[in-house]
Amino acid sequence: MSYPPPQGGYPPYGAPPPGQYPQYGTPPPGQHPPPGYPPQQAPPPQSHGYYGQPPPNQGYPPQQQQYYGGPPPPQQGQYGAPPPQQQYGAPPPGQYGAPPPQQYGAPQYGMTAPTPPSPGYGPNTMPVNDATAAAAADSLRKAMKGFGTDETTLIRTLCHYPAPLIPHLKQVYQQRHKRSLESDIASETGSYLEFALLSILRGPLQNDVFLLNKALKGIGTNEGMLNDVVIARSNADLKAIKQAYQATYRRTLEADVAGDLSAKTERLFSMILSATRQEESAPVVPQAIDADVMELQRATEGRMGTDELSVCSILSNRSNGQLRAIAQAYETKFRLSLEKVLDKEFSGHMKQALIEMVRAASDPAMRDAIRLEECMAGPGTKDEMLVSRVVSMHWDRNHMGQVKGAYKARFKRDLVGRIKGETSGDYERLLVAMVE
Repeated sequence: MSYPPPQGGYPPYGAPPPGQYPQYGTPPPGQHPPPGYPPQQAPPPQSHGYYGQPPPNQGYPPQQQQYYGGPPPPQQGQYGAPPPQQQYGAPPPGQYGAPPPQQYGAPQYGMTAPTPPSPGYGPNTMPVNDATAAAAADSLRKAMKGFGTDETTLIRTLCHYPAPLIPHLKQVYQQRHKRSLESDIASETGSYLEFALLSILRGPLQNDVFLLNKALKGIGTNEGMLNDVVIARSNADLKAIKQAYQATYRRTLEADVAGDLSAKTERLFSMILSATRQEESAPVVPQAIDADVMELQRATEGRMGTDELSVCSILSNRSNGQLRAIAQAYETKFRLSLEKVLDKEFSGHMKQALIEMVRAASDPAMRDAIRLEECMAGPGTKDEMLVSRVVSMHWDRNHMGQVKGAYKARFKRDLVGRIKGETSGDYERLLVAMVE
């Protein structure tokens, strides 16, 4: 079944006029991400997206896209890729077996390029337009000045404002109106609309830091929120998050996580937070992949009980490209998906974290589609989780388009319609604006 994007049409609600902002999230030169899910609503042409492909034979047209918040896409021809006639999950040409097998898993300093931080996690490289920021700041102030609040203007102005330019917008607002934009939003809105708008205004990095503190403070741990922030992140992003967390709360993230988790789950997250996983430029070596597959089988189905730390060590250390090859090779060799093995052999928070790692490498758009449905399935809606996930995904509109395609393929319904059925009022309009 094919879901081509509609021809023509108006720009999505809340989108800036063409040319108003420079292109956000364009991949670095020389990167050619593999194809992915097409957007269900055609956004303005962009080059930044989300790698990961739909299942074969569904007729999804290829797109040049890259995953926001993730490492650079793998190279073509890697071990573990499906045959050429299958487009699903097929990485572009590249490094099949290039270095000797013994080099796999070694730090390879000076030989592999580090994955750069995601947009919003490092210094801003987008051109700053003072006139655009001033117009947006004035529009926001006008919407909140006097009696009543113009929520439509707030939504339209902020729902697709480029993440790297948000600090500049807040600075311009303060300079022109002698007020804090975040304080004004907090005083003029409420409930989940306020939560969503403030999440946007924090930007990707500071919002991750806020969510981590929210997940860890008080009694118990919000495991889903913790997973959302730290699972499948690049080393550069994790280092930026840890540094910002300590600067904000005067505590180390590692210490707070260790204080909230226990036993082997704490060990797993300690491995993740070490930010020492293989970079995406590291080679995918067939012999090493086979060794990892055999070790995973030995540590799970091949013995009585489960060698949990061995599994955690492999899955937390390998790059997404290596994990994708491992998952493909495991299913080919043992006729059982690695995700099903993890589901059977593990439980609780550790199980969910390990499955998220495999899903993020194998099909990240489908992973996010499932995460959104988890917020809306069953009685009641997990509103804060839904807001946090939509805000995180919306920073890259091509990524969101792929998630919508994956959602429709998996759940046979439209994501926008699903959100409308679970939310209402201005809160609904903001979420829909970010998704469309």
